[in-house]
Amino acid sequence: MKDLLTELENARTNLAQAISSIPDDQFNTVPFKDSWTAGQVTEHIFKALGVNVLYGKNQPTERAPDENVEETGKLFLNMDIKMKSPDFIYPSDGPHDKKEMLAKLEDSLDKLITAAKTLDLTLTCLDFEIPGAPPLDQA
Repeated sequence: MKDLLTELENARTNLAQAISSIPDDQFNTVPFKDSWTAGQVTEHIFKALGVNVLYGKNQPTERAPDENVEETGKLFLNMDIKMKSPDFIYPSDGPHDKKEMLAKLEDSLDKLITAAKTLDLTLTCLDFEIPGAPPLDQA
């Protein structure tokens, strides 16, 4: 649990630093064809966090709660895979205000950290599934 909280805190700090370092005049610039702006990426991240789903329906997990963590991490960190974003976390066209986007992202991450501190992370979330993946444990 301590490792998870440390990783979440580090992610929050690193994301905030990375976004803050983007010059304001480049925050809404498309860097290359068919890509998103930094503002759109920021919006996509805070939408994708979807913290409220953690407070939904769940059940005891019938396997080691962290059994799928490594494979799920590999999937999301594989930059060779081009995934299509589901509509509900697809970012708007913008323009995006950097301070507003950063505040929303930090708020979502704060809520995620609170959930990690207060919820039973061994339960399986029943309200959301990643297509092709097993049900999500809250770990």
